Amino acid sequence: MQFYDQLIKETTESKNKFYSRKIISKVIAEGVSKDLYLDYLVEAYNHVKFTCPLLEMSKNLMSHSTDRIFIDAFDEYIDEEKGHEEWILNDIKNLGRNSDPIRKTDGDIAVRSMIGYMKYAITNITPYSMLGMIFVLEGTSVNIAQEAAEAIAKKNNLNLNKGFSYLISHGKLDISHVEFYKNLVNKVHDKNLQSIIIDTAKIIYLLWGNVFDEIAEKNELKMRKVA
Repeated sequence: MQFYDQLIKETTESKNKFYSRKIISKVIAEGVSKDLYLDYLVEAYNHVKFTCPLLEMSKNLMSHSTDRIFIDAFDEYIDEEKGHEEWILNDIKNLGRNSDPIRKTDGDIAVRSMIGYMKYAITNITPYSMLGMIFVLEGTSVNIAQEAAEAIAKKNNLNLNKGFSYLISHGKLDISHVEFYKNLVNKVHDKNLQSIIIDTAKIIYLLWGNVFDEIAEKNELKMRKVA
């Protein structure tokens, strides 16, 4: 069994728990309110803006003599991911919310916890931990981003070409990234590193899920106040 297949197998339970969340099934089946979607974009901004810095941190801790393949791959990821946080801000602006104050925010507790854990894992465990985070975030994007965008646009009578550039770009059109990741992670042969990547993926499924839980709870509280 190649490591990518092992990674999928050993994180299936964590993945299923992530997808069992009511907010996840709801957004795919029927969409959510524009306000909740905007709240999601704010949190997305506050983790996406750290994607390139975390990749930089990881590759800078790798050995140029033994980790060259992974350093080059992370450079490719950085080139691909640059500026994506600006796409999110543009989506927020196109949907009618002022995006300028968002630049000064760090996100709510859940997203800060996820980024904080990754900084810890990269610097104190191994920079290869980043491969666990990439596995989860790219995998969930490919699985649900396109469907979520379409459902939200339909529910709120919104133009799919205005306010959904981030989701659509990270949906099924981005499936080539999964193949790139698969080929890369299969080059990790060290059993200890494999275990750490699996463990990181499980943790990120939990922490990423907490982000969605927090967004849903925050929105529900706002709705109660309005009522």
